Amino acid sequence: MKNKAPSYKQAKTEGALRETVRTIVYAVVIALFVRTFLYEPFNIPSGSMEPTLLVGDYLFVSKYSYGFSRYSFPFGPPIFSGRFMERQPRRGDVVVFKQPEHPSVDFIKRLVGLPGDRIQVIGGTLYINDVAAKRTYTGRYLDPENRVERQQYEETLPNGVKHTILLEGLETKPPSRDCPVNKFTDSRVEAENTCPFVVPPDTYFMMGDNRDNSADSRVAGSGVGFVPAENLVGRAEFIFFSTDGSAAWWEFWKWPLSIRYNRLFTAIH
Repeated sequence: MKNKAPSYKQAKTEGALRETVRTIVYAVVIALFVRTFLYEPFNIPSGSMEPTLLVGDYLFVSKYSYGFSRYSFPFGPPIFSGRFMERQPRRGDVVVFKQPEHPSVDFIKRLVGLPGDRIQVIGGTLYINDVAAKRTYTGRYLDPENRVERQQYEETLPNGVKHTILLEGLETKPPSRDCPVNKFTDSRVEAENTCPFVVPPDTYFMMGDNRDNSADSRVAGSGVGFVPAENLVGRAEFIFFSTDGSAAWWEFWKWPLSIRYNRLFTAIH
């Protein structure tokens, strides 16, 4: 007995199913390509980069800015070491990187030290190769999270990059003349006065713009230290969405009031 040929309706259903599967596969492949080689979204969970970045900001990071490493791919598979098509970051870039001690954790900080640089903070002033970065007081800043006031400055790096930093004006002990090189501070409270750091080859020195509230390359136990070039994920480019967190996910009627409209689609400097 001969098998019956599929009906027109059955053939049409099977064709539609194949087309749907094909479309999903194409979409996944395109999404993986964009995420791996072009742009990846990130959100800001802490205030260590205030006022440049706020908790609740969502931003895009360009994955191609510094070339590609194993950490350009999802889950960081050890398929190769080093970087492919490597390009050196610029001092002052806001960079997403994998925490050296725990590579599954993403951090975002400002890159202030290049390989070979001598970095030190004295009285809250950043010194790069024994030259103080110019700092201009611009007023007071009210932290939106805990309502604490901080001093706001415009800092200018040696290559002319300008950005805003925050300081609390903490009274901490200045570093001694015989302060050892590459001695990390014991806590963020002591980060306004540090020993000198000499950045090793193929690594970078990172600091948060909210200087007294940032676990970064200055601080022992932060898991950051000197960041290997391989751990760089990409450069933060622009904020595409921002919310102040005043509306829960189910409070849809509050969503319009929780959006920071003035931060949407703003470039990150």
